[in-house]
Amino acid sequence: MQKRLLVSVLFLLSLPSQSSELVYTPTNPSFGGNPINGSFLLSKAQSQNKHKAPQLEKTYADRFQESLERAYINKMVREITDEAFGENLPEDSIFGQDQTFVSGGYQITIITSDSDSITVELTNLESSETTIIVVPRFETNGSGIGAGGIDFP
Repeated sequence: MQKRLLVSVLFLLSLPSQSSELVYTPTNPSFGGNPINGSFLLSKAQSQNKHKAPQLEKTYADRFQESLERAYINKMVREITDEAFGENLPEDSIFGQDQTFVSGGYQITIITSDSDSITVELTNLESSETTIIVVPRFETNGSGIGAGGIDFP
């Protein structure tokens, strides 16, 4: 019996066999896997994610105040640009004199008394950190050519 087993094992070992290397292919496309798996893996990860960002509901008064601040800051930026490029300012311009505006935790001071530039100072009211932005004025002469040879229509 043992001889028969030994002969059958030797017979099986003497038969030709074939093999190939084992190749690892990642599933995740971030690590070289198939890009088709990307959306599937992302949707699976999102469905398992139980963490949600807190959503604070703002009151109508807060939203109204933010809207007014955005509108005023937009007007300041537009008028700074118009003033810097020598455009005609409207009658209700904020540039009749130097202006100070408080928005959120910042104080914005616009200094227009200098004839060469417009200075905007942003001051963080909590940390007293100040950022100064100097915008040069580009006055146009009668030919439409601005300072530095730049042509403004």
